[in-house]
Amino acid sequence: MSQTPQPPADLDLAALESLALDVARTCARLIVDERPRDLGVAATKSSRTDVVTVMDQRSEALARELLGRARPDDGFHGEESGRVTATSGITWVVDPIDGTVNYLYDIPAYAVSVAAVVGDPSVPGAWAPVATAVVDAARGDAYVARRGGGARLLRSDPRDPGSGPQEQALVCPELDDLGAALCGTGFGYDADVRADQGRVVAEVLPRVRDIRRGGSAALDLCWVAEGRLDVYYERGLHEWDLAGAWLVVTEAGGVVRGLHDTAPADPVMVAGPAGLVGALVPLLEGLVEPS
Repeated sequence: MSQTPQPPADLDLAALESLALDVARTCARLIVDERPRDLGVAATKSSRTDVVTVMDQRSEALARELLGRARPDDGFHGEESGRVTATSGITWVVDPIDGTVNYLYDIPAYAVSVAAVVGDPSVPGAWAPVATAVVDAARGDAYVARRGGGARLLRSDPRDPGSGPQEQALVCPELDDLGAALCGTGFGYDADVRADQGRVVAEVLPRVRDIRRGGSAALDLCWVAEGRLDVYYERGLHEWDLAGAWLVVTEAGGVVRGLHDTAPADPVMVAGPAGLVGALVPLLEGLVEPS
C-alpha cells in the first residue's frame, strides 16, 4: 500500500470538522424536509438497481456550493457530479445520500457523509480522511471526527428539541470473540457480485452471532464505532461510501483495512476492533479472491 498522505502542517482540522458538520447537517435537513411525496428514480448508474434520486442531485449540489464558498481552493469529489481538482491539498469527498434505496422507500436509515481528505481519493491507498461528519438524516445524530482529535457522537434528545445535542466520545469496544459478534455487511448492485456476496455471507453467518444488512455503509461503520455493530465488512465500496465513517472508526480506536494487505475497500473493507478484524480477515481471505 502507498504511504498514508499527510495534511499540511498548518491545517486547522477542528475548523474542517466544523465545516463538514455544518454542511452535512444542512444537506440532511434538505433531504428530510423537502423529500417529495412522489419521490422516484431520477437515473440509474451501474445497474437498474443502482438508483439516483433528484434529492441525491440536489443534496450534492448544495454541498458543493457551500464547500466551494467556504474554501474555494479545495477540491471536490462527489458521487453524483464531476470532480474539482484541489490547489490547497484538501479534497472534499461527499456522499449526498448514503442509503439511497432506503431513502427511496422511506426507510429511516440513510445519511449524508462529508469528508475532508488528503491525497487522491480516486486511487486506493493514495488518500486518507482528516476531518469528517456523517449525519444520520432521519434521526438527527451526527458522528464527527478529525485526525488525532477522537470521534464523537452528537445526539439530540427528541423529547427536548431545544436542549441542543448531547456529546458522547466514541470508543470502539475491545472484542475478539468472532462467534459472539454482531456482524454488519452490505451488497453491491451488479447481479453477479451479489451472487458471490451471498456465497460469502453463507460461510460467514455460522461463524458469527448474527448478520445485519442496514443499507447504509456510512451508518453501519459509525455504528461499529458506537458499539451498535461489533464488526463490519463489505466488498465494492467507493471512496464516498467510506470516507466519512472510516475516520470515525479509527479515531474511536478501531481498525479499518482491506484483505491481502490491500488498502481499505480494494476491493473489500473490514472494520471493527482489532481483535475481531484480526479474526474476520483470515476467514474472508479464504473466501474472497484477490483483485
